[in-house]
Amino acid sequence: MRDRIAQILERIARAAEACGRSADEIQLVAVSKTKPVENVREALEAGQELFGENYIQESREKVNELAATRARWHFIGHLQSNKAKYAVRLFDLVHSVDSAKLARELNKQAAKIGKVQPVLVQVNISGEASKSGTARDEAVDLVTEISSLDNLALQGLMTMPPFFDDPERARPYFKALRELRDHIRALAIPKVAMDHLSMGMTGDFEAAIAEGATLVRVGTAIFGERS
Repeated sequence: MRDRIAQILERIARAAEACGRSADEIQLVAVSKTKPVENVREALEAGQELFGENYIQESREKVNELAATRARWHFIGHLQSNKAKYAVRLFDLVHSVDSAKLARELNKQAAKIGKVQPVLVQVNISGEASKSGTARDEAVDLVTEISSLDNLALQGLMTMPPFFDDPERARPYFKALRELRDHIRALAIPKVAMDHLSMGMTGDFEAAIAEGATLVRVGTAIFGERS
């Protein structure tokens, strides 16, 4: 585990250097979904502190068991509105806000516990029917809606491109998300920060870094194939 994490961090550093960025701008989210808490603990012992989860029930068990550790948790899966009350209690950042309905429910539940919940807007940049996310041409409307909610703090965008064997084929989708981020940033919408781009996974994160990723979601290269 320690070697695998070190190899990923080295790849991140090389990818950043190749495009004139600092590796310090990029955070590794170790995707621990479906993996037992023992694997997460092993990664923690190897120095990895940021983990990504997809399922509320599974996450609750891990977060509670590792509450006394340095672990930080991001929610990266599709989130149903009826699970928002759990998400605001468990997660430091929700990557996958894809509708005004979900945003309003997260805001409501965060207000109940006196929290301002950091979030990203998930954009279905490829337009694939199988992918979650708001449509590219609806993203600004969703961002504007979130900006009016007192208990959400919008920090950027997230996407998942189509799967390709060649990571360079995913690069246009990463570029499109960066351009959308730049467009939203130029609108200077109050209370909206566009600091983060969550994009890139095990097979294509170097291409994502070249296009501006600040959060890369890597599971298989750290934990092995999903259970």
